[in-house]
Amino acid sequence: MSAPSRPEKPAGPLRRLLDRLSTSQDDLHSAELRQDAEDAGCVTIGECGDRQVVKVTGTLRTVTLRPRAGVPALEAELFDGTAALDVVWLGRRSIVGVEPGRRLIASGRISMSHGRRVLFNPKYELRPLGQE
Repeated sequence: MSAPSRPEKPAGPLRRLLDRLSTSQDDLHSAELRQDAEDAGCVTIGECGDRQVVKVTGTLRTVTLRPRAGVPALEAELFDGTAALDVVWLGRRSIVGVEPGRRLIASGRISMSHGRRVLFNPKYELRPLGQE
């Protein structure tokens, strides 16, 4: 006969403080990004499959100008706490507001290129700077 299990008690303020202090900044940022995706009604990048139409959100890690087949292409890496996604705007050299550290929501059809998820010419919405 096993002992009756006690219901899980919510963590007290001291436990939450200790958990927060012992968690790395990357883990905290990832958890915040996952919560942001849930709040915005987006799927996480880690769940996205090839040829799937998605709406994702995250933080831009890098933004570079990388020509593709002689055409200018603005390429950014979007990270949401679960995985990264390359967002590519063909024919663009720059987009005002698209810069490292900026949060955005992007939607379109995912494709796979060299083992990485890519979203070409997505519809996008820059998140207000006050929310960052």
